[in-house]
Amino acid sequence: MRLFITGVAGFLGSHLADRLLADGHEVVGMDNFLTGRPANIAHLTGHKRFAFFEHNVTQFLFLDGVVDGVFHFASPASPRDYLEMPIQTLKVGSLGTHKTLGLALAKRARYLLASTSEVYGDPGVHPQPETYWGNVNPVGPRGVYDEAKRFAEAMTMAYHRSHGVDTRIVRIFNTYGPRMRALDGRVVSNFIVQALKGEPLTIYGDGAQTRSFCYVDDLVEGIVRLFERGSHEPTNIGNPGEFTVRQLAEKVIALTGSKSPIVQEPLPEDDPRQRKPDIARATRELGWEPRVALEQGLVRTIAYFRQELGGGRD
Repeated sequence: MRLFITGVAGFLGSHLADRLLADGHEVVGMDNFLTGRPANIAHLTGHKRFAFFEHNVTQFLFLDGVVDGVFHFASPASPRDYLEMPIQTLKVGSLGTHKTLGLALAKRARYLLASTSEVYGDPGVHPQPETYWGNVNPVGPRGVYDEAKRFAEAMTMAYHRSHGVDTRIVRIFNTYGPRMRALDGRVVSNFIVQALKGEPLTIYGDGAQTRSFCYVDDLVEGIVRLFERGSHEPTNIGNPGEFTVRQLAEKVIALTGSKSPIVQEPLPEDDPRQRKPDIARATRELGWEPRVALEQGLVRTIAYFRQELGGGRD
């Protein structure tokens, strides 16, 4: 198939491109490098089945030739990014989703939207099934990301119902792995970089809030299965293993051999207290479940950041 990925130079988009190329597909990637990095796709330069063009997905979008699938992965996705770029975040979730759905409609292509567990907000239900409507503050600082994705889901369903577009919606829970950006506001990369530099690991509040961490290879496997044989219903893809933020910090310190202390800072506004996916739908419909344990994934990710930082700690 000939497949199109927006946000291809991002953490997830680049891994998805690698997987689709490995499966024998042709990939056309697009990015405007707002948060994506050229280094993430540098290894694909010259690949005979990969093409790239730089473009802002919120602008007019057209591709020549056949397009069999559209993966809309463009968006600021880390807390630091969407708090610093609130307007761009809202525009890529609204205008960008509109442009990519229009392309899918014109090309009669299957469409997959990268949504997020943030649509559940600070959840009142635990773990979070796809049937839960969420608890989101639309006017809080995190609302620019949460509501952008909720709107994107609504528009995707509207194109499915009104125009018959073959759609998929993946709700991505906390994912980590190589090619994350250092200190981008995501807890795993923050902790690893701080530990390798011998700096204090910063937790917010008392660190008792929980997260569920999915290694990137597991996530991409789930996304591919959803694209190939999933339904139009939103589908959670994430690792249901639940850890407190403090437990994560302690694991990173142990695995890096760091002497870094843990320090506390005030809890950000609307920070979710719990986050854990109910993956019953993905297991039942896709035969998917994560395979990489947190410690195993952290070892791989730490090795990546050691190289990125020029060796890190001895």
